[in-house]
Amino acid sequence: MTLDDFRALVLADEALQMDLARIDEPGAFVARVLELAGPGFATEDLAAAIRPDPVGITRLATPPNASAWPSRHWLPVQAMGPSIDWAHFAGAALAEPFFTESARRAMARPFNSLFRHVTAPGDFVANAESEGSLPPDGFIFHMSRCGSTLVAQMLAALPGSIVVSEAAPLAAAIASGSPDALSAMVAALGRRRAGDETRYFLKLDFGHALALPLFRAAFPAVPWVFLYREPVEVLVSQMRLPGLQALASPDRPREEAYAEALAVVCDAALAALDKGGGLAVNHADLPGAAASILGHFGSACGAGERALMEPASRRHAKAPETPYSGDADAKRRAATDAVRRAAEIHLAGPYRRLEALRRPF
Repeated sequence: MTLDDFRALVLADEALQMDLARIDEPGAFVARVLELAGPGFATEDLAAAIRPDPVGITRLATPPNASAWPSRHWLPVQAMGPSIDWAHFAGAALAEPFFTESARRAMARPFNSLFRHVTAPGDFVANAESEGSLPPDGFIFHMSRCGSTLVAQMLAALPGSIVVSEAAPLAAAIASGSPDALSAMVAALGRRRAGDETRYFLKLDFGHALALPLFRAAFPAVPWVFLYREPVEVLVSQMRLPGLQALASPDRPREEAYAEALAVVCDAALAALDKGGGLAVNHADLPGAAASILGHFGSACGAGERALMEPASRRHAKAPETPYSGDADAKRRAATDAVRRAAEIHLAGPYRRLEALRRPF
């Protein structure tokens, strides 16, 4: 049996895919493949095919090789240029704070080196499958550094929840400007891989609030929230650990560049909030406001749901092994004059308008 023959055999058998995809250790994976393939299998080709590719060169160089979507245990992990790359998640939940971390864990398995499923964007949209996916219950947009990861982690603590947090493939669908492409990507990320999922939430990346008109066109009935925070606190966080560094330039203070970018995002959210469907939530109202967010998304939130979400509220959202402690006062004390000035010039107005929409939780 050749390597191509073996690939075809496995890709036609969902149970066999799961059997192999769950193996983490390369030696055990090779042993299982040889057991299945029988004598005469090209072990040299197999070893080369599963060789680690930490930079991802092989993935970037792989052209589309399929038009249909793969079986339900695959999710798109990259969408770059002319291809959408999928990976088999071996039944694992999206347990990490960010989708990228879960995708990296999946792609590190030998199975996803040996078996590639790559679709062209046109085929991806034309062959979109929705019957195996949950429709989204709610979208989480945010200002950055304002509790959106905490909300996502609290929602993920509820049984039957799919929470997709800042999935990189969404960026390509958003950039296309096509409601159909966005709908297809949201469906692909919301596949019911366990079979018992009942809720589906997406936390978007910073800047995706600019695409709110596209989201409303693709999902006019899906509720959404916009999380925001006192501007000085957000800017202090960005200055300490920049997440917007690509927006800075050598001839302009970072404080100014960051504040202006944050203001653009807040203005986009405010424009969408004026048209309905959204809810503005201040970081200061978390974690208690998570129950209201769940209600806004159409799910009941009684004492049982609150009890399930409460442990997540006591952990640092981006480092779940670390207990959470409030840092608002410390950030305000640490703010430089330049940070305060940038916040006042660019963000005071949008913040006041968001506060005018704030409701008690």
